[in-house]
Amino acid sequence: MIWSRQGWRFAPPRFARLPSLNMPGGNVTGTTTLGVTLGAKRLQLLRELLPIGATVALFSNPRNANAAAEVKEIDAAAKVLGMRLLVLNATSPSELDVAFEKIAQGNVSGLLNAADPFIISQGDRIIALAARRAIPGVYSAPPFFDGGGLMFYGSSRLEEYYTVGTYIGRILKGEKPGDLPVQQSTKVELAINLKVAKAAGITIPTALLVRADEVIE
Repeated sequence: MIWSRQGWRFAPPRFARLPSLNMPGGNVTGTTTLGVTLGAKRLQLLRELLPIGATVALFSNPRNANAAAEVKEIDAAAKVLGMRLLVLNATSPSELDVAFEKIAQGNVSGLLNAADPFIISQGDRIIALAARRAIPGVYSAPPFFDGGGLMFYGSSRLEEYYTVGTYIGRILKGEKPGDLPVQQSTKVELAINLKVAKAAGITIPTALLVRADEVIE
């Protein structure tokens, strides 16, 4: 999230354009998540639900500056894990429709999403697709999980809310946003929805459940 004159809002990861993350300057500050850097780990979690050789679809937006690096990292992890990665590029709802058709035509066993604002905005459609086809998914953003996704693995929501609340208080007391360093998330959390798993006929291994920070039963 970033702070601007209009207040806090979600935005694509463009902090690299700032003069410094420690002293962003101007009227901007914010928090960054671990959405992109945890892609390979999400695939590893999905591997615990799927057999060797399974195909996993990754919804990605090629216009995102981080897309190529994220896809490369996840693809490398797929090769190590003995899985096949099917990259489904989409920059608009109509292109997402085409991606859905490819899933219908292919033998896709699992779903991942890239850490991209457009892809995240289409979370409801992606979750509905996963439910219809009983495909397990591990997602990078809380809206996927809150909307009925099977698993979320990403930056701690509690830590992010605390940071945002603290910064709001400091700004309201007169501190300049540009003097506040952009905060990098340091904690991760794993959330699992057993209701979704049961409805889809998916068995969650006990070893995975005991590592979860949140389990919805």
